[in-house]
Amino acid sequence: MAKGGIKIIAQNKKASFNYFLSDFTECGIALRGTEIKSLRVHNCNIGDAYVVFRNGEAELLNVHIPIYEQGNIFNHDPLRTRKLLLHKKEIRWFSDKIQKGGFTVVPTKVYFSKGKVKVEIALAKGKKAYDKRETIKKRDIEREIKGGRYDD
Repeated sequence: MAKGGIKIIAQNKKASFNYFLSDFTECGIALRGTEIKSLRVHNCNIGDAYVVFRNGEAELLNVHIPIYEQGNIFNHDPLRTRKLLLHKKEIRWFSDKIQKGGFTVVPTKVYFSKGKVKVEIALAKGKKAYDKRETIKKRDIEREIKGGRYDD
C-alpha cells in the first residue's frame, strides 16, 4: 500500500444489486483495540449491514468483525453496534431522506485510508424484481462482449 493510499478490507457487492445507490459519503467508525487488529488481517463482513439514526447519532448494525485470534479476555463482541463518525449536518441530511420514505443507508466499503478505518456509506432505494432482472441482463451482455463469446 502506498503512503496515504486506500486498502480495501471489505465490499458490499450485494448492495449495488439490491439497491439503487446514490450520495456516497466517507465516514469514520468507532472501534475497539481487537477490532482494528482483526480488520488488519482482512476479517470483515458487511453483507447484511445497515445504518440507523438514533438520538442524533449514526450507528452501524450487523457488521461482523470476527474475534481476533490472539486476543485475550478483552476481545470484542463480533456483531456489536458501532458508532459512525459523521458531522451533525450529514446526520440530519441522511435522517431527513430516510424519514421522507423509501430510502435506507447501507455501507458499501470498509477500507484503510492513511492508517485509519473508513466506511463508505450510500443512500439506497430498494430495487423491484424487474429491476434486478434488468441488472442481470446487462451484466450478462457485458460479460459476453468482454469475453468475446457469442451464441451462434
